[in-house]
Amino acid sequence: MIKLGLIGYPLGHSFSKNYYLAKFDKENIHDIHYDLYPIEQIDQFPTLYNQNSHFRGFNVTIPHKQAVIPYLNELSEEAAQMKAVNCITIKHQEGKTILKGYNTDAYGFEKSLEPLLNPHHTKALVLGNGGAAKAVFYTLEKLNISYKIVSRNSGTGDLTYEDLTKELLAKYSLIINCSPVGTFPNIDSCPNIPYEGITEKHLLYDLIYNPEETLFLKKGKERRATIKNGYEMLVLQAEKNWEIWQSNF
Repeated sequence: MIKLGLIGYPLGHSFSKNYYLAKFDKENIHDIHYDLYPIEQIDQFPTLYNQNSHFRGFNVTIPHKQAVIPYLNELSEEAAQMKAVNCITIKHQEGKTILKGYNTDAYGFEKSLEPLLNPHHTKALVLGNGGAAKAVFYTLEKLNISYKIVSRNSGTGDLTYEDLTKELLAKYSLIINCSPVGTFPNIDSCPNIPYEGITEKHLLYDLIYNPEETLFLKKGKERRATIKNGYEMLVLQAEKNWEIWQSNF
């Protein structure tokens, strides 16, 4: 039985577990199991795979996407550049256990964003500067889209929410929410931006997928902007994880 799993803390509702178990069932994939491994401290991680040689891979979520890196032997190019990992492969060879880290969040974000981009989407505002934003920064740089980071504190971004005006929003037609504001159950919350500055030329992307249409997206739609939630990004990164793991089985 090959074992795969998700590490992070806390782990409540998991997209990953539900997705992979449904995938295994639908595609008649046998002898592979995916489960949740809530570990509060990252130093608990080696105990999982050292005590069970059936582990072949893990997903990594908050708060361990950066803290797990010292426990890995190798990093893919994008993971090394982003300094964040959400996918790990485990190889057992010649008595050694080799762990390699990847970041498939960037792949998922890029492939879900690209079809929506128009030539005028050359400048972006990124709301939030946490771990989730790293895949966004990496992708925007790859696509040659300049961006400004909007943060609650002046020391952690290029702009604060107080700096945002209707006139400023006119210059940034791509707005990406990487903050948790608006996530279920707090569905009546949204990032504090001047929504009256949103037009039909804007593209609003929210990494949140629950609820399906956040208040941020709803307000954008009311202003005739193009909107996109984070669900497809999740599916794309999940399939990329599976592709990486399979090549390691």
